[in-house]
Amino acid sequence: MDTIAQNNETRRGGWRNTVREYGEAIVIALVLALFIRTFVVQAFKIPSGSMIQTLLIGDHILVNKAAYTVRNPLTRELWIKTGEIHRGDVVVFIFPEDPSKDFIKRVIGLPGDTIEVRRKKVFVNGKPFPDPPGVQYTDPRILDKRDNFGPVTVPQGKLFVMGDNRDQSYDSRFWGFVPIRDVKGKAFMIYWSWDREHFRPRLSRIGDLIN
Repeated sequence: MDTIAQNNETRRGGWRNTVREYGEAIVIALVLALFIRTFVVQAFKIPSGSMIQTLLIGDHILVNKAAYTVRNPLTRELWIKTGEIHRGDVVVFIFPEDPSKDFIKRVIGLPGDTIEVRRKKVFVNGKPFPDPPGVQYTDPRILDKRDNFGPVTVPQGKLFVMGDNRDQSYDSRFWGFVPIRDVKGKAFMIYWSWDREHFRPRLSRIGDLIN
């Protein structure tokens, strides 16, 4: 009887050890995933067409959150500066008009730059800004503010951003500048893409780098 009791106790002890080990592994995995999402890489889905053709509706992208800074996720206080923002970078940021939303646009102007749009053409510091390969124009009309804007000077600590789908983008031309402290990171890769109109994946876009 003593032997049977000892064997039962041994089995119960082994089961408790196994549960504890699995529990510890799960907790470690969750903490690691939270750390990576908060400070290293975060996934986003593109819900609108403001960045067509660079990014399509249904693209799922990865954003390097350590590309420029490491910040306190609650207060946005700067902890470590890791890199410089450049004109032409595609960035995710907290939308100035609604902090509950994240937007994605291309950086056009840095602090101190003078930005002007003349008949759809963008000028930075008086020189034409070369359109990235994905930029498109879908409306032949020339409209005020959207197609003739500025000149304005980007304040210190701010950015001027625009969508690559220039005629269908709600961007700095309409709501102003983006505080650099509200930039969450740099978009760098499409890891999945779903064409909801035709209900199929866009396999050719998977793994594409974002430029």
